[in-house]
Amino acid sequence: MLLKKKVIIESLNGVQSINGILSFQGVTLNVFCYVTDGVLIDTGGKSLLKQFEPFLLEQDYEQVWITHHHEDHTGGAAFVLENRNVPVFIHQMSLKDSKGKPDYPLYRQLFWGRRKAFHAIPFSDIMNSRNANWDIIETPGHSKDHLAFLNRQTGQLFTGDLYVNPKTKVIMQSESIPTIIESLKKVLTYDFGDVFCQHAGLVKNGRNMLSQKKEYLEEIQYQVLRLHQEGLTNKEIQQQLFPRKYPITTFSSGDWDSLHIIESVLMSE
Repeated sequence: MLLKKKVIIESLNGVQSINGILSFQGVTLNVFCYVTDGVLIDTGGKSLLKQFEPFLLEQDYEQVWITHHHEDHTGGAAFVLENRNVPVFIHQMSLKDSKGKPDYPLYRQLFWGRRKAFHAIPFSDIMNSRNANWDIIETPGHSKDHLAFLNRQTGQLFTGDLYVNPKTKVIMQSESIPTIIESLKKVLTYDFGDVFCQHAGLVKNGRNMLSQKKEYLEEIQYQVLRLHQEGLTNKEIQQQLFPRKYPITTFSSGDWDSLHIIESVLMSE
């Protein structure tokens, strides 16, 4: 599969970032990695490793923190361990999976590559970097092991895939909208300023945008439950709330679909 690849390296409010962009047949995906105060946050996808190698080798860090186990965030972890004498931290529940052969759908392997196994160690509730203490915040919903990182000194919040965009239209079958809502509520109780998303980059007016996403998802949840109570089927609800079809749904053979939003809301009832 011939992927178009592009990387953008820049400094965002004092945080070094690399953004890798992949395109194929109308589907474009991207992922950010960040370096701040001696910490590398996520390692990108294996398919972007050649483009990410200079960044991963030359940036100044002595720790690697993984927001969650998905292959677009862990694809460079083995490379870092092979080339830098640094520890890699991940959620406790993902330690075993990290050491083994990854198990994820073919379309994701084609897009992000087949990541190598890597050895990681678990986070503590509070982590330290060179000049700061950090809160390690459990934020499941996108994945069970999802984490957000808050630098207490700078107020900078790294949200992994919790934000991505303010109006979610499709999700993976494994995701849970009610759980994401609770995770958004949780992070909004913290005192933070800048918000760094692993797919949207530096989010302007980050607190407001996270709040907007929470309110949007709460409204979607309400509408799904209302229409369900009126007797509409899941497909009929989908047609009312999400009439547009997205290329990622076809490309992923339905793994990404607006129908999963409805199913996840009703499953929690």
